[in-house]
Amino acid sequence: CFFPQFHFAAHSIIPLFYIISSDMSDSWCTIESDPGVFTELISTFGVKGVQVEELYSLDEDTFQQNAPIYGLIFLFKYKSESDPRPTIQSENEPSLFFAKQVINDACATQAILSVLLNVPETKIDLGPTLTEFKAFTSDFSDELKGMAIGNSGPIRDSHNSFARAEPFVMDQEKRVATEKDDVFHFIAYVPHQGRVFELDGLKSGPINLGEIDGGENGDWLSVARPAIQARIEKYATSEIRFNLMGLVKNKKEVLTEQSTLLEARLAAIQVALADGGEAADMELEGDWALAQGIEALQAQLAETEASLETCKNKLSAEDEKIAGWKMENIRRKHNYIPFVVNLLRILAERNQLKPMIEKAKSKPSSSSTTSK
Repeated sequence: CFFPQFHFAAHSIIPLFYIISSDMSDSWCTIESDPGVFTELISTFGVKGVQVEELYSLDEDTFQQNAPIYGLIFLFKYKSESDPRPTIQSENEPSLFFAKQVINDACATQAILSVLLNVPETKIDLGPTLTEFKAFTSDFSDELKGMAIGNSGPIRDSHNSFARAEPFVMDQEKRVATEKDDVFHFIAYVPHQGRVFELDGLKSGPINLGEIDGGENGDWLSVARPAIQARIEKYATSEIRFNLMGLVKNKKEVLTEQSTLLEARLAAIQVALADGGEAADMELEGDWALAQGIEALQAQLAETEASLETCKNKLSAEDEKIAGWKMENIRRKHNYIPFVVNLLRILAERNQLKPMIEKAKSKPSSSSTTSK
């Protein structure tokens, strides 16, 4: 991907020649590496029950706070160099979705799809668009899967909904990145059938990072962590611009479930206290149990009330965050050009534009840079 600026079903019967000969020259915009952008993008695909969270650390606490994490999306400054790690042939992992990248600016969406299409169907609802796409491309080669992404109208339209309004449309080919440009690239890390894979559409195939201790129910992030850390350390002396995001279960759903659970515990404790400290005969989840005795129940009541209050505060904070994401995305998509043009016209009519331009020209530049 080229980033001039860095920001943190049943098979459909479609002729094969449509996938190959369809025009993929339709422009794909670059989109910001932002959890609010990615979450809305996923929502426009029709996927339910998930969101994207930015992960500021690779430590266990960060991963635990965002559990469950279905996959990771990593952004880094791309450098063309050899990678000694072997790739595997996709036919050896037929149930693992891997697509070659054939559209330059689609790598963000391709990394997102690499995660979404490898999450077990029992964990998330892909919605009709991606469910049909996954079924339709299941027998395709890696190259054809990449071409299918490039030719998917719903996927491309969702991606390009974040395109910035351009004041002028130039009838010319898109500029190719040069060595002077900052080129960034997205890749994905996913667990799959007891192993962890790195999925990079610019490579010849998936990279098997190793087996998960405990199989599919084990800690897959402990396998992915060293690979990400090694990549960061490789460029640590010359590059600090990295971005790691996780596809996680919808946090409002997680917190709502926790709140419901805590309210049920609170009710059980209150019943027991009303009965003079006797444990009520009711079903309780998991290993949690009512305390014995009045004092112990009162302590358990205070602890549960505090946990419930914390949970509700997190829910409120989550509502504020989602509202903030929504407002930011509205601003990203809004076309401010008519407003700016009209403002400049009014300033010119009042003879205020030229003096403002001259004043701006007279100010010393504060954006000088030093070459190393």
